[in-house]
Amino acid sequence: MSKKRIAIAGATGAVGRLVRQMLEDRDFPYETITFLASKRSAGKTIQFKGEDHTIKLLEPDCFDEIDIVIGSTPDDVAAEFVPWAVERGTIVVDESGYHRMMDHVPLVVPEVNPEAIADHQGIIASPNCSTTQMVVAMKPLYEVSKIKRVVVSTYQATSGAGVAGQEDLIEGTKSALQDKQWDYKAFSHPIAFNVIPQIGSPKHEGYTSEEMKMVYETRKIFGDEEIQVCPTCVRVPVSNCHSESILVETESPISVEEATKLFEAAPGITVVDNLAAGEYPMPNTSDDKDDVFIGRIRKDISCENGLTFWCVSDNLRKGAATNAVQIAELLVSGQFASCGTSS
Repeated sequence: MSKKRIAIAGATGAVGRLVRQMLEDRDFPYETITFLASKRSAGKTIQFKGEDHTIKLLEPDCFDEIDIVIGSTPDDVAAEFVPWAVERGTIVVDESGYHRMMDHVPLVVPEVNPEAIADHQGIIASPNCSTTQMVVAMKPLYEVSKIKRVVVSTYQATSGAGVAGQEDLIEGTKSALQDKQWDYKAFSHPIAFNVIPQIGSPKHEGYTSEEMKMVYETRKIFGDEEIQVCPTCVRVPVSNCHSESILVETESPISVEEATKLFEAAPGITVVDNLAAGEYPMPNTSDDKDDVFIGRIRKDISCENGLTFWCVSDNLRKGAATNAVQIAELLVSGQFASCGTSS
């Protein structure tokens, strides 16, 4: 890997902090590293590899000497800063949702479509967290048989709604146990002792924006507009790690035994599947880990070529920080030469 001048935009946010940790833990090669944030955090000091670094203001000139920036910012911030970076020859790995469905922006999960990086024109997008773990699980099956249809129900943790979501879960639960009221900030309904079958705003024919992301992003990542995806996204009172119940219908039959072997051999997947012993993926055993965990693998008894399984992944790591860092690692490796902005 060649060393690059790298930066993190949104370095003080929840995902930004994880990106910093992962760059350090994975010994990411860099010549210089710069931490960028809003006026609220600019000028403050953070530590990286035992050294103090002053956070710089996220502004156009800060990209003059940056090769790669990982952006962990809200959509509106990404819409503003990404053009500044691209104009100065900086490659942006964008974790926001702003650029994901733009035709000229590759949407990348390294275990699924790393070759798409070669088509970047200065921007590479990382998918929605619920999409990411699902396509990682789909990939080994898709390599054996074309996937016709996916029916997925998500059980999404409150960390997906940021710090306010975590506070709503903790303080809302405390208040409910004390028979008190809590003023919910991230959720329109109580999340304590409840599930909310809406994530995002109403969109296409009764589906929400979160659900339609799973449809459109899955097709883009696989480059297959014929994949039919029927998602239902639900917020549950779990602190971290999204869970998904996934039904996959393939053109050719894949047995449970073959699917299990495919999952076990696939990068980024760990199989935990022993129903009799009560062993399967759960949020509290998947937290703070980078893999996608799969269990409860079984034949779909309602569909001739169907498989169904349970899938859990840390939405802040593989669903966000890990995926972005893996993309940056591919960029510095030079494995996929770009026909866009040079690195």
